[in-house]
Amino acid sequence: MKILSNEQLLSAYRDAEKHGEHDTQVILKKEIQKRGIHAGRHRK
Repeated sequence: MKILSNEQLLSAYRDAEKHGEHDTQVILKKEIQKRGIHAGRHRK
């Protein structure tokens, strides 16, 4: 996988989410969790 900044990673995840690319979402979500990034979404 290409090295992405945190912002690019979140953007790519949201784009995959919007277009229904489930496999890509899974890969990106694992990387987001590994980096400990909190996007501020889905948190209550």
